[in-house]
Parts: sequence; structure tokens; C-alpha cells
Amino acid sequence: MRTDLELLVAADHDAHAFRELYDRYAAAIHGFCRRRTNDHEAALDLTAETFAQAWQSRHRFVDRRAGSAGPWLFGIARNLLLRAVRDRRVFAEASARLRVRTELSGAIPDESWVDGLDAELEAALAALPAAQRSAVELRVLHDRSYAEIGDALDCSPGAARIRVSRGLTALRDRLRPTGPTRATQTRRAS
Repeated sequence: MRTDLELLVAADHDAHAFRELYDRYAAAIHGFCRRRTNDHEAALDLTAETFAQAWQSRHRFVDRRAGSAGPWLFGIARNLLLRAVRDRRVFAEASARLRVRTELSGAIPDESWVDGLDAELEAALAALPAAQRSAVELRVLHDRSYAEIGDALDCSPGAARIRVSRGLTALRDRLRPTGPTRATQTRRAS
């Protein structure tokens, strides 16, 4: 089974590679969006947009050590939800100032989750050993080089790379959908 990174690299020349990545994460991303919007159709739209943005920015996914695309994809979905909350707020405020009465359709994301990461991702991060959690946060959230991570954590760049890799692998395992994915079902049917 190919890693997420291998699928992203192969997507340039293998039409099925990105589809396999989609099959791994689509249900989880949809569930993430659905729980926050309470709207199946809006969650489908947000899921589609998440993968459209992932396709467009696939070359920016830089973890070269069997990294999981899960946190990256959930980050994209979270940013889309944040934008939906902001856009809805701006629209509502402008409509009120102009005394225009309109009906908004689509999702109404719950703002209570905006201040923090998704509870599942927070729990998965919290479950990591402190050194791995720090390394993952420095690499993924702050886009630090392995040399900078090594300096911050008082270890070599190679050790920093290993900590990031192990942390991302643990996150991928914890965030992996529990039910069979479409790819798994397809392989079983073959």
C-alpha cells in the first residue's frame, strides 16, 4: 500500500493515485464538515473543495518521511469552514447595515469550534509523546526546517526528522477512518 506522500507524488502521472488518496480520507473529511455544519449537502461541497484545493497545492506537501496527508487535508477543510463562517458573518453584517433582508442557503457552521482544532485532532496530538508533538507542531504548523526543529528541541536534524515522521505516522493511524474505504471495498471485490 502506497503512503499518502507517494500518492501525491504519483498523482502527476497516475490518474488513480489522487483518487486513492481521496478514497482514504473523503469519508472522514465529509464527517468532519458534516458535524460542524449539520448539513449533508454543504459538507459534500466543502469536501469537494477540500480535495480541489489539495489537488492544486499537492506540490507543497513536503514531508518526505512517509508522512500522512490527514492533518494537511483536515487543515484545508478547517480553513474552508473558517472562511464560510467569516463570509457568512460579513454578509449578515452588510445586509443588516443596508437593511436588506435575505435568506442564506447552505451551511451554518457552528462558531464554537473555530477557536481550536478539531477535538479528534487535538486528542491525537495530545496523545503523542511530547518530543514528537513538538516536532510535528514545529514542522507542520510553523513550517520549520529540520535543522531549526533540531535546534529548538536540542537534537540533530536527523533526529528531528525521525520525530516528525513518527509523530505523523501516529497521527495518521489515529485519524484513519475506522470503516472500510471505497478503495478497500474495491480491492475486496476484485
